Amino acid sequence: MAIYTRTGDEGLTALVGGERVKKSTLRVSAYGTVDEANSALGLARGLLPEAVAELDPLFDRLQRALFELGSDLATLKNSPAERYVERIREEDVAALEAEIDRLEAELPPLKLFVLPGGHPAAGALHLARTVVRRAEREAVALAEHEWVNPEALKFLNRLSDLLFVLARYVNHRLGVEEPIWRSRRQ
Repeated sequence: MAIYTRTGDEGLTALVGGERVKKSTLRVSAYGTVDEANSALGLARGLLPEAVAELDPLFDRLQRALFELGSDLATLKNSPAERYVERIREEDVAALEAEIDRLEAELPPLKLFVLPGGHPAAGALHLARTVVRRAEREAVALAEHEWVNPEALKFLNRLSDLLFVLARYVNHRLGVEEPIWRSRRQ
């Protein structure tokens, strides 16, 4: 089977369920950015050193959840295909909160603003965090015009928080000093 289908050459794509829409729609932008976030998270995962290998199962769960989130966003409410899609649920958001709490318990309190960086894996996590924030903004914009699963919006918000904590956790565990922002006036 060829990777190309030529069905999108006219600027249209299919949602889950087969509905054809322009590639420029808010819905396609939102789930496309979720895909981008998943790729950024995959990069961060690939950069994780052995010293934090215990994080790999969490990264696997997050990447799988992002794939489901993309499907959630790509499926219209009441579409016949909806019964085949795993929608993001309240429990998924709670699971992110539990991970944040678990990881933060090992971190020193945050007293200053942190700049993205440190270990390359932490820098990649910050990049993934900012892509998730963009996906959230796009999903919120979509929700102003069309139905969006409210748990999906919460999930994106919480996931960006988790990625921030993960970046801090990676730097902490690896003994890499977090870059701190300081005002030019200091």
